[in-house]
Formats: sequence, structure tokens, C-alpha cells
Amino acid sequence: MAKNTSPDADTTSKPKKKRWYHQIWEVFQMVRKAQPSIVAWLLLVFLGVVGIGVALGFVFDQVLYFTFLAVPFGALAAMFLLARRAETVAYQRIEGEPGAVSAALGTIRRGWNISDEPVAVDPRTQDMVFRAVGRPGVVLISEGPAHRVPKLLEGERKRVARVIPNVPITLLQCGDDDGQVKLAKIAGAVKRQKNVLTRNEVAEVSKRLRALRSNALPIPKGVDPRRARPDRKGMRGR
Repeated sequence: MAKNTSPDADTTSKPKKKRWYHQIWEVFQMVRKAQPSIVAWLLLVFLGVVGIGVALGFVFDQVLYFTFLAVPFGALAAMFLLARRAETVAYQRIEGEPGAVSAALGTIRRGWNISDEPVAVDPRTQDMVFRAVGRPGVVLISEGPAHRVPKLLEGERKRVARVIPNVPITLLQCGDDDGQVKLAKIAGAVKRQKNVLTRNEVAEVSKRLRALRSNALPIPKGVDPRRARPDRKGMRGR
């Protein structure tokens, strides 16, 4: 029987899944393009850890054992450095792009309900406010210059307070101005807020806020900053 060579057969075939080492290579290429010195730093970290293992081997008279043990730890240390540099490069690539705060908040994995789209937008300046709901209550994060965003933040705070009057509302400004939190640190600033709600209360607050009608505009067309994040599974070797 003749094989089916029609174009439809090719379009229905599933795309090949990337291997973990392909993902690591892509991340490495991205970092090397932005920071050419990464090659030297990775070698320095790897050889440094292996060198410590060799030194311990001479001390305990088991050079081969400690060297063999140090190699995977050296590779792990190099991968950790690569992951940190990749995260830094990713933030540099999205900084200044509309919706960059959404990308940064997307790194928060558990315990938070975070809006993918801005809950408030100034149509003239494109300043935005994003919302995160967790056990600390509601956190509103602005994106824009410090002299413009307070009014937008306060307006959203009043809207939220009318729906959930007894829930703490924290205001954060993301940016490079004085008093603002830098993009790379905004996720950590959100997670550091003190817990005051139970998990059930968080679910109820999220439900009420979803019912809150928002007049927010979608993120402007262009580069989607969320695609700029490094693949964390690839960095872990999965």
C-alpha cells in the first residue's frame, strides 16, 4: 500500500518536542548574545568547584572520589549562574515594553491570583495598573512614571475598596524613579507582603473582583513581554 504523502498528513503531525539540552542551548545563546563574558564566567565557576573538590581530595587522600563528586556540583553551579543571568537578560529585554509588569508577576507560581490584563489603563499615556490577589490581600501594581501613576492607582484602589471594603489593599509602583520598585524585584516585593487572609477568603475575594466590571484596555499590540522569559523547565534540565 502506498504511503500517504499528501500535505494534510504533514500538517496533522505533532511538532517535535524540544529536548532539555536544546532548551539550555537556546538560553545560553540568548545570554551570550547579551553578555559575551558568560562563557568565561561559566568556565570559572565550573573549574572553581572542581578545583575545590580536587583540593579536598588531596586533603583526605581520595583525589579521584572527590573529583568525581565535584564535577556534577560544578555543572550545577554553572547552570545556576546561567539561570540567574538568563533571568537578568530577560528582564532587560522586556523593560520599557507595555505590559512588562504582567510578565514579571507571571514568575509568581503559587498562592496568588494575578490578572493577565491590566485592570486600569490611562488611554492617553498607556500607564497601567495590574492586580494580584493573595493571602496578604489585594496588591495593585502600577506601570509608569512616578509623577503620573498615583492618580491611576488611587482610582483603582477606590473601585476595589467599594467591592471588598474590609480587605487590605497595597499599592506598589514599578519603575526606575525614586520610591518605585524595579521590574526585576517587583515579584519579590509582592510576595513579601504579610499574610492576613485565609485561602478560602482569598478565593472569595478573587470571585468578587472578577465580577467587578473593568474598563481596562488591552495591552497595546507589539512585543509580548511574557514570551521573553527563559524556559525554567529547560534550566532545570527537564
